[in-house]
Amino acid sequence: MQDTPTADPLVTVLGASGFVGSAVVRALADRPVRLRLVARRPTAPPPGRAAAEVVTADLTDRAALAEAVAGSDAVVHLLLGDGGWRAAETDPGAERVNVGVMRDLVEVLRPRAGAAPPLVVYGGAASQVGVPPREPLDGTEPDRPRTAYDRQKLAAERTLLQATADGRVRGIGLRLPTVFGESAAAGAADRGVVSAMVRRALLGQALTMWHDGTVRRDLVHVADVAEAFTAALDHPEPLVGDRWLIGAGRGDALGEVFRLVARTVADTTGAAPVAVEAVAPPPHAPTTDFESVTIDSSPFRAATGWQPRTSLAEGVRRTVAGLARQDGGQR
Repeated sequence: MQDTPTADPLVTVLGASGFVGSAVVRALADRPVRLRLVARRPTAPPPGRAAAEVVTADLTDRAALAEAVAGSDAVVHLLLGDGGWRAAETDPGAERVNVGVMRDLVEVLRPRAGAAPPLVVYGGAASQVGVPPREPLDGTEPDRPRTAYDRQKLAAERTLLQATADGRVRGIGLRLPTVFGESAAAGAADRGVVSAMVRRALLGQALTMWHDGTVRRDLVHVADVAEAFTAALDHPEPLVGDRWLIGAGRGDALGEVFRLVARTVADTTGAAPVAVEAVAPPPHAPTTDFESVTIDSSPFRAATGWQPRTSLAEGVRRTVAGLARQDGGQR
């Protein structure tokens, strides 16, 4: 991050009230920075040494975006359209959030006098590659996105990297795996598959799969993902101008993950473990839901020293504990 003799660096988090955004805010809260939390709904800054301010804004408004990022040394871009990734197929407003804000951001950001261009760390998705051509993915594969969401995330990433090549910003793309875990702030719900299964198990419902359970996902706890963003902020030089895969490298079989969820919820509630069942997939299920993903993040690890520290079992335990405290897992 760009520092100056007169002020701590200003780090602005776009999407600060979201699941990943609130975890990044928590990871930054105890650093000697000025921290600006930007979201559509008010969010309370966590305790820490960072001087924090909260900005409530609709960032699809270009003027509001320009005001929200004014003076930033670094911006962490973690916006997500309403309804998550599946809504991008049918929601005409998703493109404006997922792509349009990035187009505006690289135009409105301005460096401070005598400073380097602002650093922008963007939360992309490993699924941008499309159907994985091999395992593990290492980032050298050609991108052939299959869903509207992945096409939009790829367009935003390319916009950022082109603006970096043009010298307007210093952009870093972090392609995220399947993220899971407990919420770091009130209202910051995890809408991913692990939390969905935990909620079902807490309600005593069977955990259903659209396959035989051998499909794998690279699961990384949200606290480790947040540390990947702080690692990028701490070590930008080797990362700027490229995109980097983040992953644990395990390739966890979802059948085993679901059975672990069932056992962990049973240990928490005292009830018998719920069943784990295969069911027919719905017609709208995308092809990528049936493809396995394992990620080789060794280039990012070598450049930053980052590595995931939360085991799958510990991450599931923390997720169950967090959701069990929230009305039986219902929001």
